[in-house]
Formats: sequence, C-alpha cells, structure tokens
Amino acid sequence: MGHLELAVLGLACCLAVVSAATLGVVPTEGGFVEGVNKKLGLFGIGGRSVDIFKGIPFAAPPKVLENPEPHPGWQGTLKAKDFKQRCLQLTLTQLNTKGSEDCLYLNIWVPQGQKEVSQNLPVMIWIYGGGFFSGSAEEKSFFNNYQHDGEEIATRGNVIVVTFNYRLGPLGFLSTGDANLPGNYGLRDQHMAIVWVKRNIAAFGGDPDNITIFGESAGGASVSLQTLSPYNKGLIRRAISQSGSAVASWAIQKNPLRWAQQIAKKVGCPLDDTAMMAKCLKATDPQALTRAQKINPFGMASDVLVLVPVIDGDFIPDEPINLFANTADIDYIAGTNDMDAHFLVRLFVPAVDIDLLTITEKDFYKFVSWITIAKGPRGANATFDFYTASWAQDSSQLAKRKTVVDFATDYLFLMPTKIDVAQHRANAKSARTYTYLFSKPSRNPFYPKWVGADHAEDVQYVFGRPFATPLIYRAQDRTVSRTMIAYWTNFARTGDPNQGQMAVPTQWEPYTQETGNYLEINNKMDDQSMKQHLRSSYLQYWTQTYQALPTVNGDGAGPVPPSDNSEGVLRGPH
Repeated sequence: MGHLELAVLGLACCLAVVSAATLGVVPTEGGFVEGVNKKLGLFGIGGRSVDIFKGIPFAAPPKVLENPEPHPGWQGTLKAKDFKQRCLQLTLTQLNTKGSEDCLYLNIWVPQGQKEVSQNLPVMIWIYGGGFFSGSAEEKSFFNNYQHDGEEIATRGNVIVVTFNYRLGPLGFLSTGDANLPGNYGLRDQHMAIVWVKRNIAAFGGDPDNITIFGESAGGASVSLQTLSPYNKGLIRRAISQSGSAVASWAIQKNPLRWAQQIAKKVGCPLDDTAMMAKCLKATDPQALTRAQKINPFGMASDVLVLVPVIDGDFIPDEPINLFANTADIDYIAGTNDMDAHFLVRLFVPAVDIDLLTITEKDFYKFVSWITIAKGPRGANATFDFYTASWAQDSSQLAKRKTVVDFATDYLFLMPTKIDVAQHRANAKSARTYTYLFSKPSRNPFYPKWVGADHAEDVQYVFGRPFATPLIYRAQDRTVSRTMIAYWTNFARTGDPNQGQMAVPTQWEPYTQETGNYLEINNKMDDQSMKQHLRSSYLQYWTQTYQALPTVNGDGAGPVPPSDNSEGVLRGPH
C-alpha cells in the first residue's frame, strides 16, 4: 500500500471519528447542559460513541426533613462532566459520615450512531440498593471502575440509562408517623428524578412515553413502591425489581414514631410532642442526625432496617398489598437470586461457611426464632419443623447449610417477590408479568463452592462489568452479562424481554397464576431454563400456615398474604 493510500485511509478514519453524532449542548428546564462524547471501540472508528452527562441537578438542594423542591435553574451552560457526591450517609465503621446534603443529581448515558443523533430511545432509570441507609448513583468499585456505570447497557442495548441519588437514613426516611414528619423523603426524591426524566429526556433523544425503572434490593423495593404510588400514574411504562419487593417485611416501617423518638433522644430533641420533635429535628445538624442512626445487625430482626418507607396516607396511601390496581398498565419483571440471603446468614450462623464448624439444630432454631420473632415460639416451632422435615432423608452438613440459606432467602426475598408477582398478574389489564431466578454461582473466592448467587451479585452482570473490566472476569461471565442486558433492554424497548434489538438464549414465557412460569438465569441457558412453580409448598406455608398464627410482638409478621378477595392467586401445586 502506497503512502497516498495510507494517507487517504488515515483521513477517512479521522473523518469517521469527527462525523460521529453527538448531542453537544442540550436544553433542559433548568438551563443548558453539556456532557462528554466518548468514542467507542478503536478510537471511535465506525463512528459509534456515547454522550455522557454527569451531575445534572433534578431538584434544589434539599431542606432537612422536607420534600424535595424543583431546582431554580442556572445561568449559562452547566458542564456536566463529573459525578456529584453521594447523599449523606454513615461510613462503614458507623462512627462518621460521608457524602453531602446537596446530592440530588442525576447522570445520563446516550448511545449514538455514526450519522444522526439518537431519537426516541427507550429510557431506563436505575434505583440503587443499600438498605435505605447507604449507596449512591455510581457506586465506586476497584480501579476507579464504577459499578453503576451505564455505558455498557446503553451502548449494547441501544437505550438511554439514567442513574440518580436519593436521600438515605434519617434524612430520607425519618418519620413521626403523622403530618409533622410524614417521612418518605427518599421516595419523593426518586419520584422527582422520574418526573425530571419524563419532562426533559426528549431533548437527549429519549422517548418520554417509554420509561422503565429498575433497581436492586432496597432499590428493587423502591421500584415496586414507585409503581404502587398514585403519584407516578402515567409516568412509568415498565419496571424491573431485582431482589426487593414492596411487600417484604423489611420494606415498610409500621411503627416509625418509636425510631424517631430514639433518634430524637440521641440528638437532644423533645420526645412527647411530635410537632416540637419535628421542629427540633429539622434544626439539628444533618451530620448529627445521620450519625444518630446505628445499624445493629445483631438486634431483633425487625430492628435491623428501621428507617425505611412508611405508609403515609399520601405517597404510599395504604398497605402495599392493597395498591396493586395502580400497576395494571405497567409491564413488570421481578425476581430474586437463588441464595439471596447468604450474606446475612453468614453473620448469624458462621458455621454456614466454615467446614470446621457444624450447624446444629439449636443453631438453626435460634436463627429461625430471630427471624420469626413477630409470631413468638409458635411461629419458630412451626417454621423450624417445616424446614427441617427434609433432614430426615439428608442430614449432611451441606444439606443443613443449604436449608439455613433457603429459609432466610424465602422469608426476606423470594416469598415477598412471589406475592408481588402474583398480585401484579391478578391486577393487570394491559400489563405483562415476568419472573426469574438468578442462579449464576458466586464469584466470591472466600465463599464455599456450593454457594449460588448471593445478594446483589446480579448487578455486575446487568451493568456489563464483565465487558468493562474483562481481565477480572471469564468468558462465561460475559455470556451471563450479555444475556441479562439483552432481556432487560428488550423488555425496556417492547415490554417483551424476547423481542428487541438483542438476541436472547431462550424464550422467556410470561408468568401466569396457572403456570407459575419463571426463567432460571445463569451461564448455561437453553430451552430447559423455563421452569414452573418455584418452591410452591414454601409459598403456601408462609402465606397460609405461618400467616394464620397470631402475631405476638414486633411489627413485621413476614411476607404479607393477599387480601381475601385474591387469595386464590397463590394456591398452586406443591
């Protein structure tokens, strides 16, 4: 090849880079914003790129324990090039705080082709987890590699991805249970972000009538709650809840005043008069308020996550189980990981991970009693007998370890999600319902080999981390990631995870009450991956036998059964 041909080829490459579509400066209701255009592949040859906007305010800096307000706007062009600080929260040691009060910002990833800027793309808004007391929009991980970086989903699935911060801990969820401090400030932040996207995303090339919200753990419960809230009517087209449900025992605080009084006592505010208490708490230093919440994983089960959403009669007007009519036209995917509660079990029953220790019946009974505290000894005895019945056939330590993890996973994640899905299906009009079980074994090198998918292990695959950091993942991990991005973005595009711009390994059939269809997602998927009636006898135990026992103490009595008029939706074969 001669010098002239090389020069022409080089010029063509450069032109491909230059001609790649980019949004440039974008008008929003607050003012102009300008992000960064990142070329994809080898210097952007082929012309594909992604426009990235970081740190756009979707609300004004919030006032302490007040609902979010619209942002007043700005002059000139906002350079949206860096993530903003996370919302104020405790550090890992719980001795100090990190983050900022001024934290209500969002981030946007817009994939671009070679010639024309993207238009009418589906929009996916991520709600992060962290027990309503920790977490952030970007969630930093090793090597400056952000766990919730939207680039891989956006560019592979050809969708717009949005992430945002919402208030946490006391600043997000403290409530007196009355009009003085109604609570749910963090949920209202989430709603404000959804509203901002609805009103502004068309300028970024998004379709404001095709918004999917998705999230994991507390984010999955938040997704569920946002679909149930009347405030979001007409805003959300589809939703995906990963390992979190509005009907989980940990998602709603039934006795918020008790915890407001504990925090008021720590910061020196009055306890008897909620109006005086609210006034004092609002005047308290936000860092002191945040430090006043200590997470005690070894207290009563109902005392671990205490500052969480409440039924305020407004944003969440009633028990979540009674609000599913609001989801009648929202397509829904909800699922869990097969060993979602392993991370928790190893704190309470260390023998679960240590071969040198043995799990005894006493260990398991103690753990069951801790979780089922609301039903007292009768609840503990019935649950213990039900879960240990299989030990008569197999009393190996491995069988016992799996039983302990199954029990906690059932109670905290799987059963609430099954109820959630059944209620969605029973109330659906135009909406479709899908459910899954994620079972890709854990990559954690410190876990025993038998451990399946622990809590939050699905998130890395949904966000395409195996592609972003290929050196620390294997080919099978990329297979799982490609599969999840395909199902998730196809669903966001069409409401059907099988139909869209990405090929999927097997057909995912919708859930119905008769079939109990669910898709098992892992690295070995084929036409056998569609299954039915996951752990039905356990669902029957929790929603009927256990629920019928009288509640003796505590506020959380386990997964909530449906009201009488739709009880039949959960009766399936064993």
